[in-house]
Amino acid sequence: MRSKKYQEIKKKIAPKDYSLEEAIDFIKENKAANFEEAVEIHFRLGINPKKTEQQVKGSLILPGGEVKKKKIAAFVSPENEKEAQEAGADLVGGGELIEKIKNEKKCDFDVAIAEPKIMKDLSQIAKILGPRGLMPNPKTNTVTTDIKKTMAELKQGKINFRNDAGGNIHQAIAKVSWPKEKIKDNIEAFILAVRKEKPAGVKGNFIKGITLSSTMGPGLKIIF
Repeated sequence: MRSKKYQEIKKKIAPKDYSLEEAIDFIKENKAANFEEAVEIHFRLGINPKKTEQQVKGSLILPGGEVKKKKIAAFVSPENEKEAQEAGADLVGGGELIEKIKNEKKCDFDVAIAEPKIMKDLSQIAKILGPRGLMPNPKTNTVTTDIKKTMAELKQGKINFRNDAGGNIHQAIAKVSWPKEKIKDNIEAFILAVRKEKPAGVKGNFIKGITLSSTMGPGLKIIF
């Protein structure tokens, strides 16, 4: 059951597709929770998520900055551990860190980056990292030889995205309290980034619908 507050806000939503500006205004004017909510964007994609060639993955640096601080794990060789630590990685290691995750089957981090030569060792925990969207991937620039640069990009607001098992993408894109233009900039940049990742084999509409909401609020369909 949804909360009474949620139901009250939902009743205010008009039976139409909102412009991006209208949707942002609505969300900012209708607070759904007592904590600092995020603005979330949800895509319904016209892909077959069971086909490997139709998986959608990408990354971008949000112009308005990161929504929340990420805990970053860096899988590196011993000689590069100091560089990763100085760059701000929260967890740093190679074989020992991989073995720990393998045994505990836990991932206490939000993003993982790795050196190319460590990737063969990461295959041991691919079944743990993969379902959580944490497996480093060259396409999202999380497999890197420049640890310092990659860490700097992540701290500037770089995000990685991918579709879920239902062929959808969900992403926290801003904070409700941010200025409207800052929220809008992040949303527009993200929509453009997703469009660019259209798989070659997808026929018809790649993006079938986009919904905007706050963390605890109802969704508003937007014009795109």
